Amino acid sequence: MAATPHLLLQLAVILGTARLLALLLGRLGQPPVIGEMLAGLLLGPLAFGALAPHWQAALFPREGVAALEGIGQVGLVLFMLVVGAELRAPDALRDRLVAGGRVALLGMLLPGAFGLAIAPGLHARFAPPGTAFVPFALFLAVALAITAFPVLARILKERAMTQGAPGQLALAAAAITDVLAWLLLAVVIAAAGAGGGWHPLAVTLAGLAAVAACAFGVLRPLCAWMLARVAEGGPGNTVLGLLLAMTAATAAATAALGLHPVFGAFLFGACLPRDERLRRVLVDRIEPVAVLVLMPVFFTLAGLGTSAAAFNAAGVSALLLILAAAFAGKLLGAGAGARMAGLGWRDSLAVGALMNTRGLMELIVLEVGIEAGLIDAELFTLLLAMTLLTTLSTAPLLDLCRLRLPARVRAT
Repeated sequence: MAATPHLLLQLAVILGTARLLALLLGRLGQPPVIGEMLAGLLLGPLAFGALAPHWQAALFPREGVAALEGIGQVGLVLFMLVVGAELRAPDALRDRLVAGGRVALLGMLLPGAFGLAIAPGLHARFAPPGTAFVPFALFLAVALAITAFPVLARILKERAMTQGAPGQLALAAAAITDVLAWLLLAVVIAAAGAGGGWHPLAVTLAGLAAVAACAFGVLRPLCAWMLARVAEGGPGNTVLGLLLAMTAATAAATAALGLHPVFGAFLFGACLPRDERLRRVLVDRIEPVAVLVLMPVFFTLAGLGTSAAAFNAAGVSALLLILAAAFAGKLLGAGAGARMAGLGWRDSLAVGALMNTRGLMELIVLEVGIEAGLIDAELFTLLLAMTLLTTLSTAPLLDLCRLRLPARVRAT
């Protein structure tokens, strides 16, 4: 019981800082999630720890964050459930899936190739001891190839761009990118955990295939049966509770395979039946709890894992190299895909700018990578800085493409 007041104080500071910065960044035309991510960064050693190290250590002692870690994991699982449930192209976008596939493919291949190209110079400096080059390089390629579908969708909605050709193409491409990126990341994490052996890798991938088969072959029909018997208003507490239990079970299954729980949560969300009532319940009742209460804790834990040592001369040079690969890869790769789809060069650059949005999904990828031992705290810090800068650049780049519309970014 003695630890309860301290935990509540931690939550008060985290949630208050996150909302204040979300409000501030929202007024500057940025999605609120950027403010929430910055709040986590500011509460870590780079800002709060540098200005008031004793206070920061007292508020977030190294041995006193276990409860926060549990809260953050629950937030991740719930958030990925909602992402998986929403990650399907609406009917209006289905005719853009072929073009979106081109944008997604080129928007992943080029930054991924750039990631592989810069990996040799980063491996010796930032890879944890004993980390093989191939999984490190592949993880870096995936990290640069990711696009944040939820943040991109929010930007499009807040700028009233969902009905335009660039917005619809970017939305379809981001949905495809996220699915492919999570599949590739699962393979990379499985390979890293296998220690270079083919048999452990095969066992992990076979286990993942079995979990996916169970999700789509057993849980999806079961969920459809339950939803067919609920009232017109949508699933109630009993059905919602069962869905959350299935989410936790699927997340636990992928964790038992040596993967991260987020893979299971995302997989279960993706297997759910396409039911507007269910989607509305998840967005109205689960997403606010995950986004407003639990995810800021995850952002703070990420901020606590950063290292001020990352910004020495060698670190700054590495950051510039990473930023060049990230920006050039997405702008040129996704932009070329959009040009192939028949868009003009301004609209194509706008699609590239939108696909350069990495946001929260990138942060989850980085957390998976550091937990798997593929990157150290310094490279985590540099990639986190890249995530913030690429996402912050989306709105200014869209303005440069003369696509800004009068809709104002909400701070909620």
